[in-house]
Amino acid sequence: MDSVIGLVNSIQRACTVLGDYGSGDALPTLWDSLPTIVVVGGQSSGKSSVLESIVGRDFLPRGSGIVTRRPLVLQLYKTEQGQEEYVQFLHQGTKKFTDFCMSFLMLVNLTLIDLPGLTKVAVEGQPESIVQNIENMVRSYVEKPNCIILAITPANQDVATSDAIKLAREVDPAGERTFGVLTKLDLMDRGTNALDVLEGRSYRLQHPWVGIVNRSQADINRNVDMLAARRREHEFFATSPDYGHLASRMGSEYLAKLLSKQLELVIKVRIPSIMSLINQSIDELQAELNDLGRPVTVDPGSHLYTILELCRAFDRVFKEHLDGGRPGGDRIYGVFDYQLPAALRKLPFDRHLSLQNVRKVVSEADGYQPHLIAPEHGYRRLIEGALNYFKGPAEASVDAVHFILKELVRKSIGETQELKRFPTLQVDIAAAANEALERFRDDSKKTVLRMVDMESSYLTVDFFRKLPQEAEKGGNPAVPSVDRYTEDHFRRIAANVSSYVVMVCETLKNTIPKAVVFCQIREAKQSLLDHFYTQVGKKQGRHLAQLLDEDPALMERRQQCARRLELYKSARNEIDSVLWAR
Repeated sequence: MDSVIGLVNSIQRACTVLGDYGSGDALPTLWDSLPTIVVVGGQSSGKSSVLESIVGRDFLPRGSGIVTRRPLVLQLYKTEQGQEEYVQFLHQGTKKFTDFCMSFLMLVNLTLIDLPGLTKVAVEGQPESIVQNIENMVRSYVEKPNCIILAITPANQDVATSDAIKLAREVDPAGERTFGVLTKLDLMDRGTNALDVLEGRSYRLQHPWVGIVNRSQADINRNVDMLAARRREHEFFATSPDYGHLASRMGSEYLAKLLSKQLELVIKVRIPSIMSLINQSIDELQAELNDLGRPVTVDPGSHLYTILELCRAFDRVFKEHLDGGRPGGDRIYGVFDYQLPAALRKLPFDRHLSLQNVRKVVSEADGYQPHLIAPEHGYRRLIEGALNYFKGPAEASVDAVHFILKELVRKSIGETQELKRFPTLQVDIAAAANEALERFRDDSKKTVLRMVDMESSYLTVDFFRKLPQEAEKGGNPAVPSVDRYTEDHFRRIAANVSSYVVMVCETLKNTIPKAVVFCQIREAKQSLLDHFYTQVGKKQGRHLAQLLDEDPALMERRQQCARRLELYKSARNEIDSVLWAR
């Protein structure tokens, strides 16, 4: 039994040293899975006296009001005959305190958690919230299924009004993990006794009630030692006409053994699940440490190598977005397949090739000379004006792809696990990548605009040669017939120009995406960080180190994970050693 309880004590001690304090921890917690005995009671219920009676020493602070202000974990270890007795406080490191006037009565290995006493009202100087705050703190411990509740109730108080029993009933209605302790039996009025409670008639629990007779305040003031107090307690039950038949299961010595035995049973049941939790947590912590990476070495060569490796890791993620391994690149296809065609359809060709505008352009192109067979200058001006509209969608396609590429750079930096440690390097890579994307956008914009200009600079002659030629009409018709002829003539010009523009539109709908891919996407895949590599290669050691200035939060997280991993491995070794020893 001692080895099993000592095992949990050892793990709890390691938890405390390595910062595992239970619920609310940002890391996997082992503490919450370990069985513990929690001491619960109202103020002045005798909690401190019960604990000191089990331990066998005066060690808890005393006074009126709230004395215990935070949870206190007590780990008791049985000493060998003649071995030095001492106390250690974990917040004091390994310092040992040996200033005792007599021996400990540590009968068993045991872990107990002393909590602040439950209270009903706030007294002067205390906030109104203190009643609820204390109850919430106590409840956070006793509601855990692996917690053994030691409910302290004074015998001179009705058990129905006991704060400890009330709370225990709420979190453990069946009473399976509650041990009732009745204190102050020697202070009951003459002619009364607590047999209804101790024999389980007033309030039944799965485990037997235990009566305790602690030292009185006068005994404490007279420095009555624990050995004498323990003898007097034994005599009280052995000679009592009311409790003599229960004497074998009364007293602090019996309570300590009972609790130790129960703690051992709970630990044995919990060991498989504790081992499972430990192994799972080791895997999770090791995986997180792998993601966080090892601490960076200090020499410049290693710094440069690390920076280049991080850049390559980012570049891989960025290319995966473009090539389909990660989402995002498909949005570029949407620009070519939906946005560009939609923008082309919305171009105002109907207004440009309206009868009124065609008449105006053709008339202005011929000047004072009437055209003879075909208004060539008018055709050219109409076509050039129409093709000029293509520049808007062409530039918009370049800008849309540029925006997507910038977004993919941002996402890729965030998704590159290795980079998360280095915020300064993240900023520099983002700046260098965006600067390169700006250059690629400028080149792409120049290219697509040149493609539009080329279409308007040289018209496809064969297209017009294939058009049906207009037959000249002789004579000098009256004005109305001339108007009708002119109107039809302008409509045919508009139709011919429209057909040519449609042909060019189909061409640009295919060639603009080719130019954008060539100038922006291809370059981004091949040379996004080339300029950055050149600049990094020129940096001195101090500047390289600045690029690898880690995020303090991640450094702290790595240290926390490493400490917690050490805890879990230590706990696994402890359990293995105990299991093999058995």
